[in-house]
Amino acid sequence: MLPSGTAHVFGNRVGWARSYLKQAGLLDAPKRGVFRITSDGKALLATSPPKIDNNLLNQYASFRAFRVRGKEGEGSAPTLPFAETASEQTPEDAMALAYQRVRKNLEGELLEQVKAASPAFFERLVVDLIVAMGYGGTLQDAGRAIGRSGDGGIDGIIKEDRLGLDVIYLQAKKWEGNVGRPEVQKFAGALQGQRANKGILITTSGFSREALEYVNIIATKIILIDGETLVSLMVDHNVAVTRMGTYELKKIDADYFDGE
Repeated sequence: MLPSGTAHVFGNRVGWARSYLKQAGLLDAPKRGVFRITSDGKALLATSPPKIDNNLLNQYASFRAFRVRGKEGEGSAPTLPFAETASEQTPEDAMALAYQRVRKNLEGELLEQVKAASPAFFERLVVDLIVAMGYGGTLQDAGRAIGRSGDGGIDGIIKEDRLGLDVIYLQAKKWEGNVGRPEVQKFAGALQGQRANKGILITTSGFSREALEYVNIIATKIILIDGETLVSLMVDHNVAVTRMGTYELKKIDADYFDGE
């Protein structure tokens, strides 16, 4: 078992190997529980490599990009180069880096699942997330609101609080490429048509620089949530993820010994 006692070492290692091969583009997961070797994977096997490890996977740009993402820490966690040896890290550094890598890998796989989901499922996912964040009133209220409007680019109207003192207009769409300024302008125009001053635009992809700049110069408050932010919020609010284990860091309570 792993030190946490939550899983077997063998299953854990196989899971990470599968994930790394997917990040390198050597494996594909067309649906849950199904894995398929890609053309790049077949080409690699044709060379009869003595072993497949991280050094070999580094020849693939997608894997290098994945590892770069993995060391982009959030908050106060230290960001250390991958080349740094374990002997140069404090135990806290090693744990922080491990957490960052696990989380980035989880978010990457979660985004793949969201992108592969149907538009109807994506709308339900958005409802679950918004309610988990404290908006939309009850799950039933938010569920009824989403997808009902269909007026000028507005997909739904949700309560900002349980009493419905204010409302937020929502657009949740799946895009392949970046969402540009014209799409955001259409949404802003739809909000003006409703005399609304708050809106959330969610996409599974990203936003162009012009779109991001546009929302900063208009009076209407529009929050843009891209795919990476979406899955980060899902992890933060426990939507479509489950807790595997909890590690609690402790230190000596110096105050306890003051009277010694």
